[in-house]
Amino acid sequence: YEYFLSRQEMRFSLVVAANHSFGIGKNGGIPWHLPGDLKFFKNLTSHTSNPNLQNAVIMGRKTWESIPSKFRPLSKRLNVILTTQKDALKSRIEYSNAHLVSTFEEALRLLSSEQFSRSIESVYVIGGGSVYREAMKMSECEYIYLTRVDMNDVECDTFFPRIDETVYESSTVSEKNIDNGISYEFVKFRRKQSECKANEEEMQYLDLIRDIVENGVQKGDRTGTGTLSKFGCQMRFSLRDNVFPLLTTKRVFWRGVAEELLWFIRGSTNSKELSEKGVRIWDANGSREFLDNLGLTEREEGDLGPIYSFQWRHFGAKYVDRHTDYTGQGVDQLQNVIDKLKNNPNDRRIIMSAWNPSDLHLMALPPCHVLCQFYVANGELSCMMYQRSCDMGLGVPFNIASYCLLTRLIAQVCGLKCGDFIHALGDAHVYRNHIEPLKVQLKRIPRSFPTLEINPKVTNIDDFQMSDFTLKGYSPHKKIPMEMAV
Repeated sequence: YEYFLSRQEMRFSLVVAANHSFGIGKNGGIPWHLPGDLKFFKNLTSHTSNPNLQNAVIMGRKTWESIPSKFRPLSKRLNVILTTQKDALKSRIEYSNAHLVSTFEEALRLLSSEQFSRSIESVYVIGGGSVYREAMKMSECEYIYLTRVDMNDVECDTFFPRIDETVYESSTVSEKNIDNGISYEFVKFRRKQSECKANEEEMQYLDLIRDIVENGVQKGDRTGTGTLSKFGCQMRFSLRDNVFPLLTTKRVFWRGVAEELLWFIRGSTNSKELSEKGVRIWDANGSREFLDNLGLTEREEGDLGPIYSFQWRHFGAKYVDRHTDYTGQGVDQLQNVIDKLKNNPNDRRIIMSAWNPSDLHLMALPPCHVLCQFYVANGELSCMMYQRSCDMGLGVPFNIASYCLLTRLIAQVCGLKCGDFIHALGDAHVYRNHIEPLKVQLKRIPRSFPTLEINPKVTNIDDFQMSDFTLKGYSPHKKIPMEMAV
């Protein structure tokens, strides 16, 4: 958990000189000599506001080798060199302020480690082309310091990526400078605030996955797949201004999220109702084979038993089957939550639990998201949900969206605004067969979350329908296939 916090805080900037075609190099060297730019580079990457701290520079092996040997390593800066030839290069680098790493991620981990995090003020990425490309995609890239050189008649074989103006905006532009007959200017780009905010929330999820994959404990599990896991983590998402935390680094099945939640609210335990709408997320757990393996041989296929929906609306009632009318039986926890929020919002007992030990043996699957508590402050409704078993690859993105939607619906019914959704994770795990797909996801840049508009005319929790929801601005990366462990 400490790693994930420090990783979040490890922001960095790119420093580059490029012509208007974004060319930056030729044959391992710089195609121009600009003393003013070299002075700017040295001042920017060396200066610290705290004299007890130093800055770090991250560079590729070719950039390191392009620096004249008498200037290596760059003085008054911690030099971090990326190379796939660590062993071969190690014998030629024997400096206390130069460190070799294999990947950009490893460089950030090194700088955010206890050894360096308290002695580093700023981090600058200084080349070359492939390092720039990887760094620019990361949400931690906060600024780009570009020296724009008016020299397009020179051939280059190394290029800086084009700057995406939907992500970065120009914040300052200097006056023109001239050295050796070459005109140039300094331009500072910064990541747009909306991008930073969206990234910070989704990066919680990505960084937790990264931490689990790299540092998690190997464990067996019920499915026989095997996991890497950590215990006791937390994420927080803001629901204000209609922002809806539907993760963007892979497509989340929004219609499935909404239809399942409405199905829970109805108190249904029949998976076929979802299947008929093309939502097949419960099909495997309701199959004939799965139920028979649990010893529920008398149960009809698709009858899931007293799962979430039953516990929310009929806690304590005797479960018979999916056809029985349970009206008036058991405790309607969901309605109790709404009544308390309307009549006694300061109550510290506004809780809904799906964990009923006396019914666990009758369920197709014991609840993973076990309990949620609601809290009102300054007219805003927040929800904290505790999840005992957290499938980070498949389940958790779905669970986040589901409880955020539940909070939105309850807030509307109770005449409240929305505050935060806090996700408390017990056994947070990555299945071994999800590791490679998740590595693909970890390379993606989070995009802004969508907004969700809900029909304001609906004021009864049982009256919401799919047509009452309008999701706007959801532009995720492509779907990443992952197999569900059953």
